[in-house]
Amino acid sequence: MNSWEERIIVDPMVLVGQPVIKGTRLAVHFIIDLLAQGWSVDEVLRNYPGITLEDVLACLGYAGHALRQEQGSTSRRMRFGWAQ
Repeated sequence: MNSWEERIIVDPMVLVGQPVIKGTRLAVHFIIDLLAQGWSVDEVLRNYPGITLEDVLACLGYAGHALRQEQGSTSRRMRFGWAQ
């Protein structure tokens, strides 16, 4: 099991099934967006004291996993002529 799998959950009852940091209502995409806007990890942790460095790293790990899954899916569609 990857470390992000212990910290990121998908529950249809929490934020309509968006991936969130376990025990919070903070969506993975929200944390990624903060980092993309130039927030430092320290700023994220200071503003959201309920999460840890490991939670932020888990968000990045989850994002990487999701992108690899999407890339594989796109490659299969292209290879088998399923792309539209």
